[in-house]
Amino acid sequence: MPGDLPAIADLGPRFFNFVEGLERPVAFFDLETTGTDHQRDRIIEISVVRVCPLPVAIEAPKTWRVNPQMRIPAEATAIHKISDEDVADAPTFEALADELLAVFEGCDLGGFAVSRMDIKMLQREFERVGKSFPVHERRVLDAQVIFHRKEPRDLSAAMQFYRGRPLEGAHGAEADTLASLEVFAGQLARYEDLPLDLAGLDEVTASQHDAYVDRERRFMWRDGEPVFNFGKLRGKALRWAASEPSERAYLKWILQGSFEEDTKAVVREALEGKIRRKEPG
Repeated sequence: MPGDLPAIADLGPRFFNFVEGLERPVAFFDLETTGTDHQRDRIIEISVVRVCPLPVAIEAPKTWRVNPQMRIPAEATAIHKISDEDVADAPTFEALADELLAVFEGCDLGGFAVSRMDIKMLQREFERVGKSFPVHERRVLDAQVIFHRKEPRDLSAAMQFYRGRPLEGAHGAEADTLASLEVFAGQLARYEDLPLDLAGLDEVTASQHDAYVDRERRFMWRDGEPVFNFGKLRGKALRWAASEPSERAYLKWILQGSFEEDTKAVVREALEGKIRRKEPG
C-alpha cells in the first residue's frame, strides 16, 4: 500500500550495501504540480523520504500539500486527483520553504525522473521566495535514467521481449518494418485487453498524446483549451494571444513559418475566433 515504509531487509543485500556506503543522506522525493513548465507551474504536493547512513537507514516519509496560488488545470487534476478545493487551506510554498530546506539540508537527491523536471521545479519555487537551493552541490540518483539505460525501449529490445529473438539487420528499413509487424503480433498475443479493431488501436495510440493539441506538440491542453508549448508565449493561452492585437502578428508569423499543417490549423482557427476545445473523456 502507498505509505508503507519498506524495511531495509526487504530491499535486498545490494540496497543494504548501498546504504552502508552512504556518506550523507539521499532525499528521495516526488512532486505533484499544476503542470510541467517549471517557469510557470507550481508545486501542489511534495513528499520526501530520506535514506540515511546507518544505523538510521530509512526515515518515515514527510508529505505536504501546497497552495499554488493559481488554479489547478483540469488536465492536471485528472492525473493526480488534487483539486483547487483540496489545497485551498494548505500553506503556500513560501510558508513551507524553511521547513523544506531543513529536510533537504545536507542531502543528495533521488527519485524517478527527478532530473527531468522535479529538481528544476523545486529549485524554481525556492528562487521565487528568495531562497537558495544549490543543486550543483548535490549528487543526483534518477531511477528513471537507470531504468531506460538498463532496459532499452527501442525496436530491438521489443523484438527480443515479444518474439524472444534478436533483431537481425536493425536500422535497415525492411528489417525494421518486418520486426514492427512481428512485435505488434506479439503484443496482441500477450495483452488480451488490446482491441482487435483499428479504431480501438488508434484510440490506444492517440491516448499517449492526449496532453497535446497538435502532432508537433506546439500546443498543450490546459482546462480544455490550447496553450503555447514553445517560444516567447510558452504557457500562455491561445485564446488570449488571439485577442491581443500585439500578439496577432506573432500568430500570423506562425502561419508563414515551417510548422506542420495541423499546428497552423489550430492557429488559423484562433485568428478566426474559433478556439478549439478538448472533447470530454
